[in-house]
Amino acid sequence: MSKNRTLVLCVDRDDDIGYKASIDGPVVGREACLRAANALGLVDPEDSDINAIFEAVRLYDELYERGEDVAVAVITGDHMHLLDGDRKIAKELDTIIRSTGADYCILVTDGAEDEYVLPIIQSNVVVSSVKRVVVKQMPNLEGTYYILKKLLDDPKVARAVLVPLGLALLLYAAAFLMNYPEGATIVVGGVIGIYLLFKGFGIDEVFHHSLSALQASLHAGRFTFVSYIVTILMVIVGIIMGLNTLLEYYQTSGLLFHALAFLYGGILWFTAAGLVASVGKIIDILLNEREGIRRVVALPFFVLALGAVTYGASIYTLAISEIPEFPVAADTGVQYIILLTVGGLFCAFFGVYLQSLLGRWTAEGHPVMAEEDA
Repeated sequence: MSKNRTLVLCVDRDDDIGYKASIDGPVVGREACLRAANALGLVDPEDSDINAIFEAVRLYDELYERGEDVAVAVITGDHMHLLDGDRKIAKELDTIIRSTGADYCILVTDGAEDEYVLPIIQSNVVVSSVKRVVVKQMPNLEGTYYILKKLLDDPKVARAVLVPLGLALLLYAAAFLMNYPEGATIVVGGVIGIYLLFKGFGIDEVFHHSLSALQASLHAGRFTFVSYIVTILMVIVGIIMGLNTLLEYYQTSGLLFHALAFLYGGILWFTAAGLVASVGKIIDILLNEREGIRRVVALPFFVLALGAVTYGASIYTLAISEIPEFPVAADTGVQYIILLTVGGLFCAFFGVYLQSLLGRWTAEGHPVMAEEDA
């Protein structure tokens, strides 16, 4: 036997064997891997992960016949949330390496998606080889149709492609029903553009994490659950008020003017929403982990500072644009932006000072807040 042990590792990043065949990962050992492949094959014979698992077993048999010290395993991620799945893969891999004592790894995947976890694997064990299993398809139109059909049947692909496309078509039809056909292209283009920006900047992940935080606060009975709900409602009201202001003071003055006109109507609501969320976070920390108050005590001051500066900038921009209906004159707009900017900077400075004061207080060994006597 070789002194060093090799691990033949198959990665099922989207956890098909768990989602479809109800087999929990990790799967370790030749017989266990064969049972997992057979179970998945009986549920979905067309799944490419079956071929990857069989290839891992074949490599295991080949190395074992050569007299090498070898082990085989399958690690799984999460079918719906790939980020959480990658963390699960890291934990499973650590468990397998400790149980098998592997020194090297041969990675077997069924496509490029699984190879995204290659850095995770390399951080735990030396990867000596990567084997990609490609399922042979008929090179004709029928084969192309089959591949597209299988992709669209995947829930992840369907949500990413079909949902925005269906929403765009519905908005296009609604614009024609409202006798506004010239706006249909604008609406559809805007929806697709917003969706691409959300995906490109990862804003959809921000929404996902926000929803997870909201669910966690609900399950833990935290005050932030109520404050987050109020924050969401205030943000919705702010968006509506901003759109009303944009329509009221609409001019062909460029994108920056339109953005500031929108903010003029909604920034007060957005600022109030940020204050409610940050105050709710502070209350939760005071009730549960007082030692962490220094990390969040400056949040409401920063939110107030940002809101004040943005409000002053929007007032000044609209005031100098010579809009007849705008209630603030140009000279008054200058006063607004100066006063609100100075006030915002003072709020930010006070927040930083308070955070630093609490930091020095705790560093000297004083409690942040006196605990009640039992």
